[in-house]
Amino acid sequence: MRGNATKWSVSDTPGRLSVNSAYNVLVTCRMVRKIKELSPWGDLLRDVTLPDDVINPRHAIQLTIGQFIVCHGGRGDPVHRVCTVSADGREIVHSHGGQPGSDTGQYDVPGHLAVDDTECVFVADLSNRRVTSLSPTLSYIRQVVSRDQVKWDPDRLCLDVQRRRLYVADNEWNDYKSPTGRVVVFS
Repeated sequence: MRGNATKWSVSDTPGRLSVNSAYNVLVTCRMVRKIKELSPWGDLLRDVTLPDDVINPRHAIQLTIGQFIVCHGGRGDPVHRVCTVSADGREIVHSHGGQPGSDTGQYDVPGHLAVDDTECVFVADLSNRRVTSLSPTLSYIRQVVSRDQVKWDPDRLCLDVQRRRLYVADNEWNDYKSPTGRVVVFS
């Protein structure tokens, strides 16, 4: 890729990114439990500190009403879930999950999210090797991708609402490195 590159400081270790309806960039910072909102020019607009029981936030997406959908929990953490957090970050409005596990209402490292135009949520559940669909109030709808349909770990999601396709990055991980992977497309 050619062209100019700009570096934006977030003053913390940046994690996963998303873009909200105002075209601002949301940076999830796991270690400090924050979502940082940056303008399209890289100016820090606000820091959203997440509630104390949101441990190890991995990815956040802002809904059109201002609330955030956040997935959190890593290996060894007591809670692995998806939650809706108020626009100011102070309150959990809805949640799905809890203790790590493989049952329908459980996750084992929920790592990435996608939201459709009706605000249904798709959750990449890494260690369970599946993708789950939740309602806007985070009630379980169904499993949309099973461990039989991926080879390794469904690490990232991208939803194309117009074409009705879910793109899943399916990566093999060895010692925190991904030597190989593929994109799996679901209609």
